[in-house]
Amino acid sequence: MSDWALDALAERVRDRKQSFGDMSSDDGHEALEVVFEDQPQARRKSSIVKTNMRPSPQRNNTACIVHLGLEGKDDETTTEPSEEGVSMEKPADKLTGSPPNHGEHTQSRLLTKKQLSDMAFGIRELSKRLGRVKLMLKVKNIFVLTKLTDATLCAKAAELTKWLLDQKEAQYTVYVQDKLQDLKSFDVESILEGDESKQSRLKYWDEALCKRMPHKFDIVLALGGDGTVLFASLLFQRIVPPVLSFAMGSLGFLTKFDFARYQAILPRAFNDGITVSLRLRFEGTIMRSIRREGHSDEDHVQRRLDEELVGAEADDHHTHKPESAYHILNEIVLDRGPSGTMVALDVYGDEECFTTIAADGLIVATPTGSTAYNLAAGGSLCHPDNPVILLTAIAAHTLNFRPIILPDTMVLRIGVPYDARSSAYTSFDGKYRTELKPGDYVTISASRFPYPSVLPLNKRSEDWIESISRSLDWNSRAKQKPYTEEKKKDGEGKEEK
Repeated sequence: MSDWALDALAERVRDRKQSFGDMSSDDGHEALEVVFEDQPQARRKSSIVKTNMRPSPQRNNTACIVHLGLEGKDDETTTEPSEEGVSMEKPADKLTGSPPNHGEHTQSRLLTKKQLSDMAFGIRELSKRLGRVKLMLKVKNIFVLTKLTDATLCAKAAELTKWLLDQKEAQYTVYVQDKLQDLKSFDVESILEGDESKQSRLKYWDEALCKRMPHKFDIVLALGGDGTVLFASLLFQRIVPPVLSFAMGSLGFLTKFDFARYQAILPRAFNDGITVSLRLRFEGTIMRSIRREGHSDEDHVQRRLDEELVGAEADDHHTHKPESAYHILNEIVLDRGPSGTMVALDVYGDEECFTTIAADGLIVATPTGSTAYNLAAGGSLCHPDNPVILLTAIAAHTLNFRPIILPDTMVLRIGVPYDARSSAYTSFDGKYRTELKPGDYVTISASRFPYPSVLPLNKRSEDWIESISRSLDWNSRAKQKPYTEEKKKDGEGKEEK
């Protein structure tokens, strides 16, 4: 098109704008209409030239109920609670007596599904935040834990205790196990010599004190192996002080610090702060079957555990009663005990019957315990930051019972059927071994009291990988040698022939 034709076209457009006034498109944007003389008068969308091409900043309303919910907008759509929604408001296990209010009890099995999910999510978020900050502790009362049956460890505990008491500016109060004062390897007289104030700052603890006043201790110093760390978890069943563990055992999955450097490590931890990882613990509760009045042995055997847990009698609070509860760091094991036959176990997850297993036993492990009994039974290795439950069979009498990983918001109930041939036995971190008779079961859920483990600074990300590589030689093998040039030529020559 020539210059004069373009000028004429522009002038014509201006004349049309003045004659017709303000024109707008159907989108509400100011527009100009261009019509060519030699073209048909049909108006095309492409002939509309908009002077304001920026989209509206306001988002159009959507009819999608999912997006309405995410945006928090009110809608006239009516909803009804689903069966799953109703179950979210029910306690995870059988109640006894009047239902307690949330916050007035410590057992996570009594939380509703929603409360349990919120609790688990809150612990995970707190653990993430703690991993990015340093905790500044005002250390006054120090708890020292070691293995009493090892004279070498007791002597090291005496050395550490003496050094802590010699810090005159800090004036630490050191609590050691009461049985240590009777051991020759823990020389109390040599620890107290030289300063009369040490007498009042050296104190002794027992299990009753740990249970009654766990908040009294600012930090736990553990000398030993992973078993010593597990013992600390068993001592502090609810509130657990931060645990700084020195590696003086065999494997050392849970022990992070070198005792030879304690004189440099402890002042830095007390003065500059510590990094803490919250390890998931499980709460295991033994539930005993209540014998119904007037029922004979035959009537008792005819009862059905599935009906009482997830069936018609699930809301009947008189079928079972709690006996004892434990918070564990590694695993809960249900096994055949002294019986020479297999044990039968019913497994329930939330409100569903999973399966019945015939095996030597069943392991319910935390991520921390994935490298313990779970590993020996063929279970998966699991990073301790994963919020999961590991379920592994011990010598299952099937070829297809594979280890399974479940979310930590699930409540497991594992029991012995009423018609089982023999009892089962359960243990918690290798302790508190108890017989489960037909009709009894164990409730397993995430604990409200995680285990705070002190980590070496700046080693959070590679700490676990380093421990399994060091302790298990994980994926360790001889490296393949590269081909040499001569071997490549020989191979090519053989192919040609």
